[in-house]
Amino acid sequence: MRKKVGIAGLLQYSSALSSLIAIIAGLLIGFIVLLIANHKDAVDGLGVLLFSAFRDTRTIGQVLYTATPIIMTGLAVGFAGMTGLFNIGASGQFIVGAYLAVTVGLKMSFLPGYLLVPAAILAAILGGALWGVIPGILKVYRNVNEVISCIMMNYIGMYLVNYLIPITGVYNKLRNETARVPTHGNIPKMGLDQVFPQSDANAGIIIAILAAIIMYIILQKTKLGYEIKACGYNQNAARYAGINAGKGVVTAMAISGALAGIGGALLYLAGAGKSIKVLDLLAPEGFNGIPVALLALNHPLGVIFSGLFISYLTVGGFNLQGLGYPVEVVDMIVAIIIYFSAFSLLVKGYVQMISTRGKPRKEAEEAKDDIKEEVLAAETGTGPGGPLADEGAKGGGEE
Repeated sequence: MRKKVGIAGLLQYSSALSSLIAIIAGLLIGFIVLLIANHKDAVDGLGVLLFSAFRDTRTIGQVLYTATPIIMTGLAVGFAGMTGLFNIGASGQFIVGAYLAVTVGLKMSFLPGYLLVPAAILAAILGGALWGVIPGILKVYRNVNEVISCIMMNYIGMYLVNYLIPITGVYNKLRNETARVPTHGNIPKMGLDQVFPQSDANAGIIIAILAAIIMYIILQKTKLGYEIKACGYNQNAARYAGINAGKGVVTAMAISGALAGIGGALLYLAGAGKSIKVLDLLAPEGFNGIPVALLALNHPLGVIFSGLFISYLTVGGFNLQGLGYPVEVVDMIVAIIIYFSAFSLLVKGYVQMISTRGKPRKEAEEAKDDIKEEVLAAETGTGPGGPLADEGAKGGGEE
């Protein structure tokens, strides 16, 4: 009997291929924007965008620093996506976690650094988890669409933090932002300042990578991960299988919010001189996590690479101003590439459709051929139970 043909090779790599196509499409449109803005320097501009972030160790360190918070928010969006939820509330979870981390860093500065930093990150985890679990509870018990509730929680979180900063003793009136956390309350460098001198690189990138690995292990190797993915594929089927779908949704949103909260802590405890400003503006890192997750197709390990890629383009894009391109063009190019990353799932579906086209018909033909072979074997006595097969069995037994 003929061996069945497996899934086409194209389908096997459809996830990576779809993300690659989205990136290439985004870069092509970005190049067109460069041509429109300044056709003389368009080719040089594309080279600067793609390669200037590798020009020295400092810019590489800045890529790692910039990637850290968006990897965490990308993990937040991607983890919720595994349950079929769209966590658009990472911005609110991010800023609430950041505020609590900074507050702990300032109010508990009497602690040594090896206790202060974990305490601040733990506060960010709790704050982000609280801000994430509320939409999850509303979804399960009141059937409130998570997109609506997450958008509302974004604004509530932003205004709440703006209200709390001036009245909780963490306010710098002269700069209209939070005060600076003491040096020993910042994320340690762990030697990255020596590898990437004059950059803001620190151990935050290591924490982000470890978080992605832990999320991968949870999703692939644990019962909780299995239940979360089951709820994401089909909640009704999960309930039929005895899985508490409501508990899975609430747990996933809590973990998702905690990841975004950690991102806030890692950004504002980085020792890069960045503080939370009292402005009516949602944290952009929360929204940047959405294309990072989409480009990675919600895969935790893929989020590491997509976060680094978006960060790489951001850092490289700023260097375009040296060719006379205004900052708005830089933002537009990065936004176009991010926009195309949202089509990764669409491209993946198209790739799968092409790779499986004609497969049912091919399988039917193979099954038909197998039946013919079995009939022929039965007629000639060589099939199972046939006279020639029995004689062969007897001969084998005598030996």
